[in-house]
Amino acid sequence: MRETRAAVTDTHPLLFHAAGGRRLGRAAAAHFRASEAQRALTYVPAAVIWEVSLLARVRRIDLRRSVRAFFEDLFSNPAYQPIDLSLAQILLADESRPNDDPFDALICASAITLELPLITRDVAITRAGTVETLW
Repeated sequence: MRETRAAVTDTHPLLFHAAGGRRLGRAAAAHFRASEAQRALTYVPAAVIWEVSLLARVRRIDLRRSVRAFFEDLFSNPAYQPIDLSLAQILLADESRPNDDPFDALICASAITLELPLITRDVAITRAGTVETLW
């Protein structure tokens, strides 16, 4: 299996990785392992950070610490890099929505803008074909 040197993560793969990675696909798990060893880069869109915070707020997920502490821990590894939200991404998200989820549109726009695959198992995103996916 070819190791991807850089990719953008969707929300659920990042949370699966944080929970131990058992729910990740083989390629996604290999990419996160490479990032942990600092052999690959994983970009985390601002939309993912915001979605994680909303899920934690309504208690759909338990990070076992504050959202701030979760992301400070994650970004202490230089292989994980946040991606700021730009006007270009917002406009691209509006033009190329893979489904009705605004977070997915922004996350896909981040991957498209960076010209990198998106780590996701979201079938709607994969079927839309606007971004290469890795799972």
